[in-house]
Formats: sequence, structure tokens, C-alpha cells
Amino acid sequence: MYAIVRSGGTQQKVAVGDVIEIDSLTEKVGDIVALPAVLVVDGDTVTADAAALANVAVSAEVLGRTKGPKIHILKYKNKTGYRKRQGHRQHYTQVKVTAIDAKKLSSSAKSGS
Repeated sequence: MYAIVRSGGTQQKVAVGDVIEIDSLTEKVGDIVALPAVLVVDGDTVTADAAALANVAVSAEVLGRTKGPKIHILKYKNKTGYRKRQGHRQHYTQVKVTAIDAKKLSSSAKSGS
């Protein structure tokens, strides 16, 4: 079983036990967060109905904070003496998926493809 979850404007495929990096959260290390599911696949059963997915709970434990790779930003204009140099590192929160609770799905909400 796996699910597609949405976090911070991105979607990621997760299964129980996966460790993923999502945009920075305010929760502390050890806290449990709920990630909204966009799609749930259980064997041959695919569930994408929004009403049925409202009952699905994907929970994850916060493991820690990380930073992404350094991005160098250089701006330059010819013949004017204008140069600007800037760097950026995106902050991420590392989470481990602990459970995908899809037992709340009713049999009428499931649709096979």
C-alpha cells in the first residue's frame, strides 16, 4: 500500500517506513504530523475520490531539520559595474511515515482501474 501526499505545494509518493524531506514545519522533533492524501493505492484498488480521501489519515513522525543544497545567484549587467552575488539554502523537515490508515474507506468509495 502506498499513498500520494501533498505538503508545501509538492506531492510525494510515500509508504509506511519511508523517510522524506518536506518544506519546513513548526512542529518539534518527535511530534506526529498528519499529511493530506491525494491518492491511495492498495493492491489493485485505487482511491482518488476526495470525499473518501477525507477519511484517510497519513501520519508521520518528525525526525529533524535539514538544509537543501546551496544555490548561487549571480546578477550581472554589462558595462555598468553592477554585480550582485547571493546564496540560498532551503530549510526542510525530515519526517518518517508511520501509518497510512485507509481502513476508514467504505467499499462504495473504492474504485478499481
